Amino acid sequence: MADFQFLQNPLSKVWVVLAPRRAKRPDVAKGEEPVCPFCLGREKDEAELYRVGGSAGDQNWQIRVIPNKFPFAPIHELIIHSPDHHKNIGELPLDHVQLLLHVYRHRYLEHKNKGQVYIFHNRGEAGGESLPHPHTQVTVVPNEVKMEIPRLDPSADSGTGPEGEQVKVETDHFYLFCPKTSQWPDEVWIAPKNRGRAYGEISDEEIVDLSKVLTQLILIMNMRHGYEFPFNFYIYPGGDWYIRLIPRDKRLGGFEVGTGVMVNTQDPSETIAFIKEHLITPNEEKIKAEHQAEYDRVV
Repeated sequence: MADFQFLQNPLSKVWVVLAPRRAKRPDVAKGEEPVCPFCLGREKDEAELYRVGGSAGDQNWQIRVIPNKFPFAPIHELIIHSPDHHKNIGELPLDHVQLLLHVYRHRYLEHKNKGQVYIFHNRGEAGGESLPHPHTQVTVVPNEVKMEIPRLDPSADSGTGPEGEQVKVETDHFYLFCPKTSQWPDEVWIAPKNRGRAYGEISDEEIVDLSKVLTQLILIMNMRHGYEFPFNFYIYPGGDWYIRLIPRDKRLGGFEVGTGVMVNTQDPSETIAFIKEHLITPNEEKIKAEHQAEYDRVV
């Protein structure tokens, strides 16, 4: 049998992926963590698809891209965030997070004509992470497979959620919002002000801003949910891209599993208020920098 199959229910027309081989992958949740395959010294164990830093096979790398040994799509890659086994977005330097977002763009552009490019990150056992060394996955799903992913409202003005509600927080290039129709407690969407583009069209200036936004958002959620809280984020693969971050403290019940109707126990307006209270805006960054300059002159 192939490693995976895309199957469509003939009645509901909903697609599923049958991938029994993935049950054999190492999983820390089952106490099966091997010697980490992503750490320094394992560079020659897997065929390398792309890297930032050093030369092929050496240990002087910053980010590596390798094939997933347990794929569930025709193209399925792993982006290893850094050589550090413990540091993830939120702990990595901002310039490294920028490199990571550049690699996301590179892999999107590499595969955009091969199917639906879906980029996602799992963190923590509840977030579906099987190996703890921080990594992101890139899959390319056949175009005929319909993925049930919510979209931004194409008729709404920039800075509005799917239901047209005005956003409460913004940066130079992005809006942060929590839709009233949020399915998960404390889920947050990040949408570019320059709408109607795929992620492959993100500019270098936007990447600088997004690295700050995403890093701060994870640190803010650390305050709210506890250090190293479980979460997922994904990049919507269509022509109006956004990032959706979903904390995974909540466990689904029988009603949600059986009906597909989610029960959200957190008021989204409280979530965005908490973010607004703790997010450092560009103006605040400028003020802090000016005060730091004054302090340095005095010292």
